[in-house]
Amino acid sequence: MLKVVVGLGNPGRQYEGTRHNIGFSVIDCFVTSSGTAFQEKMGGLIAELRFGLDKVLMVKPQTFMNSSGRCVTEVMQFYKVPLDNLLVVCDDLNLPTGKIRIRAKGSHGGNNGLRDIQSYIGEQYSRLKMGVGNPRQGDATSHVLGKFSPSERPAIADSIILAGQAVQVWLNSGINVVMNQFNSGSDGKD
Repeated sequence: MLKVVVGLGNPGRQYEGTRHNIGFSVIDCFVTSSGTAFQEKMGGLIAELRFGLDKVLMVKPQTFMNSSGRCVTEVMQFYKVPLDNLLVVCDDLNLPTGKIRIRAKGSHGGNNGLRDIQSYIGEQYSRLKMGVGNPRQGDATSHVLGKFSPSERPAIADSIILAGQAVQVWLNSGINVVMNQFNSGSDGKD
């Protein structure tokens, strides 16, 4: 069975380590530890991994956050992957820094990457949202395009590990199990 895990972010060195690129960070952990390399195709960087009997495509769209839907749709259509086999990992301003929340479907919650994906495929796909804090007052764009402060980095490092564990549970056991196991104690709204 083929599954697809998409991490959202922006391409380019200037965006490395920014809040918006936390989805890329989760994907990078999987690909780096597997020793597999990314291939550039379908508007993204794609690495093919094996988890048990399943083949998994780890995808980092290179179309910039606000145009992620094009790459995701192309991958899903080319490989004929049902939406049940898609998990999107992204940042979330509505969650405290370091918290994660998994949903089987739902709104984009203000994330422009999810908004664009939903314009192509609707809301019926799983997503793992990672808290990057909220500027409360100030420019949300500057906040998500900014880098984590030294005081935030330990919580972010822990959340990347936790998100990786959640992705593994999703791959092995599905969305209901991963939501039950990882959503307890998360704060924020969808």
